[in-house]
Amino acid sequence: MRVISFNCEGLNRARGKGLFGWLADQDADVVCLQDIRETECSMAEAKYQMDGYFCYAYYGYNKADRGGTAMYTRQSPKAIINGLGCPEVDETGRYLQADFDKMSIVNVYVPEGHDEASQNFKYCFLDAYSHNLNKQRRKRREFIMCGTWNIAHRNIDIADWEKAEEVSGFKASERNWMKGLLGDMGFYDAYREVDQEPGKYSWWQDESLRRDNVGMRIDYQIITAGMRNRVLNGGIYKAQGFSSHAPVIIDYDWDLST
Repeated sequence: MRVISFNCEGLNRARGKGLFGWLADQDADVVCLQDIRETECSMAEAKYQMDGYFCYAYYGYNKADRGGTAMYTRQSPKAIINGLGCPEVDETGRYLQADFDKMSIVNVYVPEGHDEASQNFKYCFLDAYSHNLNKQRRKRREFIMCGTWNIAHRNIDIADWEKAEEVSGFKASERNWMKGLLGDMGFYDAYREVDQEPGKYSWWQDESLRRDNVGMRIDYQIITAGMRNRVLNGGIYKAQGFSSHAPVIIDYDWDLST
């Protein structure tokens, strides 16, 4: 099973840069997109459909010009869950979950922290998500949680980490939250199960920094313990720049149809 996660920073813009043509060649079973900037109604348009896939989207209810998540699946899910059930953090459509027989795939878009207000909103979202994660780890099913987490977990996940300790995405409080997720909560970073090398980033602030590979790894696929030995391959696709992020591709020894 191949799962692709990508922050497109506007699906229509990424579409214009060839995203759907690239996706058509990837043979993915599930595609999770963040920051689609499209409503549920606009996502039903033909230009956003992929042959052979079911399409689900959640844009929340604030109808801001940013945010929203979408998921394409080859198998029809048993259920779709929109939001964390917390109005304060659900307004911009940052959580979408598809439940299959023995597996749930989550698409999450953790807020950025541009200033004090947005950083506080980010902490509010992480608090709400923590409650959800504590429930998930007690369920008798596997989870793959894809998305933009906007946190670089370790020093190897960010360039020039010595200068970045006060940067949103690498603050001690954020890294401690991620440390708890990948520690006491018992979840795992799927990409790091197969690649421990530094310099593997998924976001760059601009094109020049992308060329010089001065970036951060803030896009993840987080998995339950039962999936840890089922990670086959992992990659970050950087050859084409569909947005300032790069798609994260993970292959798993799993079949959603069983």
